[in-house]
Amino acid sequence: MNWANRLTLSRLVLTVLFVLALNSSWHYARTSALLIFLIAGLTDFIDGEIARRYGIVTNFGKLMDPLVDKIMMAAAFISLVPLKAVPAWAATTVVARDFLITGLRLMASAKGRVLPAERLGKQKTSWQIVTVIFFLALLSAEELRYAGETSTWWLRAWHEAGPILVWITVALTVYSGLGFTWRNRELIAPDQ
Repeated sequence: MNWANRLTLSRLVLTVLFVLALNSSWHYARTSALLIFLIAGLTDFIDGEIARRYGIVTNFGKLMDPLVDKIMMAAAFISLVPLKAVPAWAATTVVARDFLITGLRLMASAKGRVLPAERLGKQKTSWQIVTVIFFLALLSAEELRYAGETSTWWLRAWHEAGPILVWITVALTVYSGLGFTWRNRELIAPDQ
């Protein structure tokens, strides 16, 4: 197994550590979760860069990298719901869209087709990552505030910006999912 694929798999381990940290009660747990998520995001960038630069792109990597990304994002959004950082409807929308697109890709694969990631889908993923980092940073700042290590004036502004960010992310998630589904509708209803 090459280094790029090892980094991809390390993201699964980091996802588990992220969920454990975010849901634990130890001091600075949410700050730890933020750092773990940032490291996981960095491995996502690095594994692809290594694979392309050194010509070690594999079928395993092509399959596992987006799958691990979806697992990581689903875990992040679902874990933020009980902390009241992200509404349940938003997390459900993100996870449902990813299941739908993964299902379409599996249907295409069964027919010998590959459905590559689209530009809008990549933009959607970027917004999702920004949203998760935003709320993790907010939770971390609140945690540090209770420890007396940060001020509160900007926390109010962040709290007010949060719902706007959620709406933008969900809108892009739905729009990109509907567009991808429409462009590949023959997989769902081949006779139409």
